[in-house]
Amino acid sequence: MSNKLDRLERKIGYSFKDQELLVLALTHRSLGGRNNERFEFLGDSILNFVAADALFERFPQAREGQLSRLRARLVKGVTLAELAKGFELGEFLRLGSGELKSGGFRRESILADTTEAIIGAIYLDSGMETARERILFWLTDHIASLTLVDNNKDPKTRLQEYLQSRQCELPRYEVIESSGEAHCRTFKVECQVAPLGEPTFGAGSSRRCAEQEAAQKALIALGVEKLDE
Repeated sequence: MSNKLDRLERKIGYSFKDQELLVLALTHRSLGGRNNERFEFLGDSILNFVAADALFERFPQAREGQLSRLRARLVKGVTLAELAKGFELGEFLRLGSGELKSGGFRRESILADTTEAIIGAIYLDSGMETARERILFWLTDHIASLTLVDNNKDPKTRLQEYLQSRQCELPRYEVIESSGEAHCRTFKVECQVAPLGEPTFGAGSSRRCAEQEAAQKALIALGVEKLDE
């Protein structure tokens, strides 16, 4: 067991002084007896605080609602499960027979909860600063990818808010071509954005759709968003 735990410690980048804390952090309630739920509670609180503190420093102009939205993205179960998969955490979980048979070692909720439990265990083993360092290291790429632009909004709104936040002129849209029968028209739209030297273009079955595509291309050209692969 010790050799197996050593492998996990290398993956998470932390060696426990008291390895029993790690064992307990990996123990799901389905196994019976002592389990990781208390560690999970502790780790969740620490994770939320560290994430809030990091975002507060990274986005000094952000409003409370924006910070709350970003923190929710940073600490959500999907993000934690992604970290857990990177650690190959599933192979180290201590599960009851029922959870083993039902594939609990792959279940995102269990992986996310266990990640929080490990954070709690690190805190108990070495204190807040060590826990903070590990969390920030694990989330480096996720934090770097965050933006105040709300990706739940449509591209035109996101582009407008981005330009307004930098006190730039608002984008200008112009239909440069329309073709097809009345019931099946295609519109081509040009989007002029002051920080870009060249316009972006979009096409769609309505002017609105074409404008949205042009706005999305402008966001990509500005480096605000990445091209979907």
